[in-house]
Amino acid sequence: MITVISGTNRADSMSLRTAKLYVDILKEASENVKLLALEGKEVWERGDAMLAIEQEYLIPAEKFIFIMPEYNASFPGILKVMMDNSDIKKCWWYKKALLTGISDGRAGNLRGIEHMTSILHYLKVNVHYNKIVLSRIKDEVDKAGSFKKPETEDSIRQQITDFLKF
Repeated sequence: MITVISGTNRADSMSLRTAKLYVDILKEASENVKLLALEGKEVWERGDAMLAIEQEYLIPAEKFIFIMPEYNASFPGILKVMMDNSDIKKCWWYKKALLTGISDGRAGNLRGIEHMTSILHYLKVNVHYNKIVLSRIKDEVDKAGSFKKPETEDSIRQQITDFLKF
C-alpha cells in the first residue's frame, strides 16, 4: 500500500489538491493507495485518534508520498508532530518515501524537502532521488484541483513511475 500524505492541516490547501492528483495517477496504475489529509486529524498526542491513523494509513503502508508546503523555510509542524507521536519502528523503519515540495514562492520548498530527507534517513526510511519542487503552485494547479501545465503533469507522472519501480 502507498499512503499519500498531504502535509498540512490548513483548510482548502494546495497541498491537498496536489495530493489528490497524485492519488488519481496512482489509481490509474491500479495501485492500492490511501490519502492521509491532516486537516481535522488529532495528532497532537498519542491517543485513540493517532492510533487509528497509524492502523489505517501508516503501519500498513510500504511506501509514502509526502506533499509538503513551505512553512518558514521548512514544512508544517503538524506533519512533524504526527511523525513524533507515531510508533517509529512500526510506521517508518525500512519503508520508502517520495517527496514533493510546493510553495507560492520560487523555491518550491526545497529547504523543507532537504529537512524532511534528513528526518526520514534518521527514521531508516529510503528516500527516492526524484524530488520535485513545485514553485508558484497556483500557476501549476488550479482551484478545481487540475494541472494547469502539461509539462508539470508529465514530470509528476514520470516521478510516480520511477517511484513505483523503487
